[in-house]
Amino acid sequence: MIDDISLRHLRSFLVVAQESGITRAAVRLHVTQQTLSQQIQNLERALGVTLLVRTSRGVTLTAAGEHLACSGRTLMDDAESLYAGVRAAAAGRVGRLRVATASHPTTQLAIELANAIEADHPGFDVEIHTVLRPVEAMAELHAGTSDAALLWLPTGDPDLRTATFRSDPRAVLLAEGHRLAGSAQVTLADLADDPVVIVDAFGSPAVQAHRIADPRPDGRPAVRGPVVATLEDCLTQIRRGHGVWFAPIAMAEWAVCPGVALVPVTDLEPADLAVAWTAAAPRELVERLVAAARGIVRS
Repeated sequence: MIDDISLRHLRSFLVVAQESGITRAAVRLHVTQQTLSQQIQNLERALGVTLLVRTSRGVTLTAAGEHLACSGRTLMDDAESLYAGVRAAAAGRVGRLRVATASHPTTQLAIELANAIEADHPGFDVEIHTVLRPVEAMAELHAGTSDAALLWLPTGDPDLRTATFRSDPRAVLLAEGHRLAGSAQVTLADLADDPVVIVDAFGSPAVQAHRIADPRPDGRPAVRGPVVATLEDCLTQIRRGHGVWFAPIAMAEWAVCPGVALVPVTDLEPADLAVAWTAAAPRELVERLVAAARGIVRS
């Protein structure tokens, strides 16, 4: 029976289960609904069970479907990891981990991690790729040109696996002439009327909303300021008094420059820094990176 099960059909089923419907799953998989339905039927025929029941609102998983949805992901991860390992071996990449970073603070941390891993594992090579924006790091993960990335959460990418290893308080960057520039600390209520500069480095509106604390704790919407493409443009807008910007304290301390002040925000939820990777990444090497990152934080 196992010979009759296609990994492609299993992956299609897992997407249907995740999306709770054929229509959305077909769009995500770039296939027609008819093709996707046929794949699910073929999988059900191979297993000899019914996996899902169609309803007016989408699909409902049967008990067998629930079990497969829970266990099938592990099988797919193992298969994709095996495939990635075979490709890595063919390319001579065994013992080499490629890590993407998108800002100076995370690059500095990546250097520490690379040095620690290479010291503990002689012959192991960690390559660091520095990109301008987080979306470029995520693109490298999906393209297979990087095995892992150091990213601030949330990423807005449901296909990425993440392991958090550090949590940083957040601060606000504002013009030196701002009324709150000399404050020891501020709250979001203090900044309720200040437009927040949006660095358009994340494709997801939900991620952008998280970055600018929208909505605020009292339910009011954040005032949206200029949308810029780079951190440099963001700092220019701040210096000109066109808005403020929230950032993890490590990034804020690095970004602060003449004309810009940094003030901690007491009620802004912390920013989590994580290792991110795809299912196709070499799992053992990524786990080594996660362990090293958590070890550095503990020390």
